[in-house]
Amino acid sequence: MITAIVLIKTSVDRIPEIAEAIAALDSVSEVFSVTGTYDLIAMVRVPRHDDLADVIPGRISKIPGVEATDTHVAFRTYSQHDLEAAFAIGLES
Repeated sequence: MITAIVLIKTSVDRIPEIAEAIAALDSVSEVFSVTGTYDLIAMVRVPRHDDLADVIPGRISKIPGVEATDTHVAFRTYSQHDLEAAFAIGLES
């Protein structure tokens, strides 16, 4: 599974509506409303690298009110769940 973090600039008067439209797309697992240079951050998960083109420029960027995107593809994913499982290897409960 390929994970991309998409930073999104939007029309500020439509952030909630745009966030909901993005969150409704297949392959988008979460959308965060954030402070700073960008208005939204979307987590996109797809099975193949080529699928990113269908989701990000093909669908997210075409939602009315989306002004710009900046995409970062993850090399690896680390999570608290993964770390707990790794440290629990060999331990009996």
